[in-house]
Amino acid sequence: MTDTEYSIVDLALTGDLGIEQAASILFESFRQDWPDAWPSPESAREEVLECLEPGKICRAALDEKGKVLGFVGATSQYRGGVFELHPMCVSPSVQGRGLGSALVADLVERVRDRGGRTIYLGTDDENDLTSASSTDLFDEPWRHIRDLRAKSRHPLEFYRKLGFVVVGLVPDANGPGKPDIMMARKI
Repeated sequence: MTDTEYSIVDLALTGDLGIEQAASILFESFRQDWPDAWPSPESAREEVLECLEPGKICRAALDEKGKVLGFVGATSQYRGGVFELHPMCVSPSVQGRGLGSALVADLVERVRDRGGRTIYLGTDDENDLTSASSTDLFDEPWRHIRDLRAKSRHPLEFYRKLGFVVVGLVPDANGPGKPDIMMARKI
């Protein structure tokens, strides 16, 4: 996929059809590995609508016909100095082609335009996909952070390639042995 095959715009500009397409992508892209994240199309639609609330950033990648291929959202925190990236998804049919990276790069520019200094995110490990899963993270937490690795298909390495670093772990956030991995990057 090249830059000429898609454009990135505010999701709000895509109207109801774009919102429905974004919700469908959110539901489908998380369904296999994180089925509890958005367990129904309705819950995914509610999440997309929350991303469109005033003051939030919500950007969508569109193909040449205007169909949503993926989107990213962010919410201002700490009086506008920090933004939480949530959610981010790309249609499974176009994953691995640089679209997620382009969405994050676009988000970085929008956050910079608003005076943000940092973007952070949480990337859960509910399915034993990283070395932080199924272990006692209270035992030497900084060692676990230092040695953290993805075992399988987990977004950890994707975000690392985009300049995010692990800044913390929330042990047992999603149940025993199921942490949330906190990552951040400078703007």
